[in-house]
Amino acid sequence: MLAFIGKRLLWMIPSLFAISFLAFVLIQLPPGDYVTTYIATLASSNEVVDQNTAAQLRERFGLDQPMLIQYLKWMWGILSRGDFGISFEWQQPVSGLIWERMALTLILALAALIATWAIALPIGVYSAVRKYSIGDYFFTAFTFLGLAIPSFLLALVLMYVAAVEFGQDVGGLFSSEFETAPWSIAKMLNLLSHLWLPVIILAVSSTASLIRVMRANMLDELPKPYVTTARAKGLSEFRLLVKYPLRIALNPFISTIAWLLPNLISGSVVVAIVLNLPTAAPLLLQALMAQDMYLAGAFVLLICALTLIGSLISDILLALVDPRIRLE
Repeated sequence: MLAFIGKRLLWMIPSLFAISFLAFVLIQLPPGDYVTTYIATLASSNEVVDQNTAAQLRERFGLDQPMLIQYLKWMWGILSRGDFGISFEWQQPVSGLIWERMALTLILALAALIATWAIALPIGVYSAVRKYSIGDYFFTAFTFLGLAIPSFLLALVLMYVAAVEFGQDVGGLFSSEFETAPWSIAKMLNLLSHLWLPVIILAVSSTASLIRVMRANMLDELPKPYVTTARAKGLSEFRLLVKYPLRIALNPFISTIAWLLPNLISGSVVVAIVLNLPTAAPLLLQALMAQDMYLAGAFVLLICALTLIGSLISDILLALVDPRIRLE
């Protein structure tokens, strides 16, 4: 297992280089560059930028150099100094813009992941064991509603209920007095008091889909001979379910780690905008629209790193949980 982990870690290095280069190229594929977008923004407010000024701006930002040279300089800064470059739009170091947002995004993603598993796992098992019961039909209806309701619509409804019915401060992850305050216990408690709303919204669709997956997997495992044998030996129903079929049915849950974290970071853009969340998704969208290549590239690089790390964690956990999965 250690040799396997070592190989996977070594393979991550060329994978990150390849993905980062492709992301850097894709970000620059649209016509023009950041200076073009900046000039268009000024033109919309009746300000004119002449060609000399545009050329000076491109030289200042390094946009007059070949794309390969720009990429190599960017990667050298990351590897040698941990410097992700300067954001064109914000005129700040990218590192200062992304780390707090990535930390808040990971907190939100992990909270949504825990909520998803805590709800989907027992309901999926119950629906399989009590197949075609009233409870099974109720949870089936819930899953269909969860899959059908758009996340942004659910966000708007819950914001209205929280604000009007309960007088809750909605929007954002902090109250106004804590937004720029240094981290403290009071700020953490304030974060927890605002976290429930985005966690519910992000967890609903994932929970609904995983309930169906868990139910289907459990229904596949329950009729198998090893379950009948274990039941005939006198094992209690709870111990039988936990020790045998549940371990096999957990595989899809563990596999979702590989894509769930990056998906929550990049796939919750609309929800983050509706709720005004200070997470990575809105800033990533803004950077892509402005062709702020260093800021967008840093986010894409971190998302790819999370995907590779999540895949490794999934493979290790699958080998630990399922005895059928081995390297041979």
